[in-house]
Amino acid sequence: MRVDPVAAPSDSAPGGTLPLLDEHLARDLAAIVGERRVLARPGELRAYESDGLAGYQRRPALAVFPGTRDETVAVVRLLAERGIRYVPRGAGTGLSGGALADDVVLLGLHRLTRIVSIDAENARAVVEPGVVNAALSRAAAPFGLLYAPDPSSQTACTIGGNVAENAGGPHCLKYGVTLNHVLAVTALLPRGEIVTLGNAAGESDGYDLLGAFVGSEGCFGVALDVTVKLERIPQSIVTLLADFSSVHAAAEAVSAIIASGIVPAALEMMDAATIEAVEASIYAGGYPTDAAAILLIELDGAAAGLDEDAARVARYCTEAGARTVRSATDSAERARLWQGRKKAFGAMGRLAPHLMVQDAVVPRTRLPEILTEIARIGERHDIRIRNVFHAGDGNLHPNIAYDGSDPVQARRVHAAMSEVMSACIAAGGTITGEHGIGLDKLPYMDRLFTPDTLAAMCALRDVFDPDRRANPGKVVPVHSCREWHAAPSARGRSA
Repeated sequence: MRVDPVAAPSDSAPGGTLPLLDEHLARDLAAIVGERRVLARPGELRAYESDGLAGYQRRPALAVFPGTRDETVAVVRLLAERGIRYVPRGAGTGLSGGALADDVVLLGLHRLTRIVSIDAENARAVVEPGVVNAALSRAAAPFGLLYAPDPSSQTACTIGGNVAENAGGPHCLKYGVTLNHVLAVTALLPRGEIVTLGNAAGESDGYDLLGAFVGSEGCFGVALDVTVKLERIPQSIVTLLADFSSVHAAAEAVSAIIASGIVPAALEMMDAATIEAVEASIYAGGYPTDAAAILLIELDGAAAGLDEDAARVARYCTEAGARTVRSATDSAERARLWQGRKKAFGAMGRLAPHLMVQDAVVPRTRLPEILTEIARIGERHDIRIRNVFHAGDGNLHPNIAYDGSDPVQARRVHAAMSEVMSACIAAGGTITGEHGIGLDKLPYMDRLFTPDTLAAMCALRDVFDPDRRANPGKVVPVHSCREWHAAPSARGRSA
């Protein structure tokens, strides 16, 4: 790790408490970024009360939006000098309440949109944190390259946010999550230091601080730029759609495909309730509406041998009970099939004012029994749970459309999701695969980790942010890190 030395800003107030925002802060921030880039009126701040998981609302004290690297550094150093807490935010597409600022400063990074460089020869790029995920692949396409991590929100989410959450996506089964594609980060730590984590060559000495930073959910600082690996656009792609008369049969097909040694680029499952919502929306993918479940399977790579692998995958599906297996005939049909999958959350979002989206991981071999248990939990609480998820790596996404203004309904939803998470933990799984902990999963951390493990997480956080001013009250329960007076962001749950 290389550190660019700066004058050390003042520490937080004695006793660990932090001063309230002073009346001159908005003025001083405006002097850095311009008056139009500082929001302080309640009406202006309402747009930033929630992220993609709209069941949680927290209003910032004010919001500031730097447009350059130098402005970002100046803003963070000003906040450090005054001991003021802040929450970094990208596009706000996160699904764990992780980018919500509860009466503290919201630091918006979406204006930092420069693709600094694309090195086609070495297949890498340097980008600012506000670069939209899909925009990077579009910029790399003329060089025969793409950026592999592809969250469902890739047309809106930013690389900085992907780094903060260690985002995945359907194609992470073969290509890996964000961490596997980040070579280096120039990070701005909460006290204002600028450090370099990793290096463009992909080799590093000493502790893996880059690995700690990726997925730290903004608690360790913000990325000023990110150096990422690019992949060659595959020579050939085969996309299959298999439909089943039972979810159990689809899950058995997943196990058979993975056990065969074939590693698809993507292996996604949707159940009947999700298919119904998607096909009734503008995002219809042409899925059979009478199916209990479908698998969307993609294989890519060299053309030689790919058709044979696709035929084997189709056979495994048929042997597991698939009614039909068909292949996309051209790029337009492939795009339509993927549109239905990637816009499934949007399709479900039109069903009710709120959508609870969960994110847990279980061993693939336990998928059939876990999906059966999730159905039982939904019946027990009289709610409909819709499943669309990365079946190839066991990353579940149970969804419930509901009205959060109805406290009885909200309580049933949260009770059901708590049982789902407990079932996944009991099956040997974990509580997040790509959405992060944020606010939503704080209550489950004690179930998964021992007090000593949580304390170790807090100690690591202290290395990057000893004052605990960056994204306070997130990821680790407040009592484990003994944050000041139970940080506002960690108090209570809303629905």
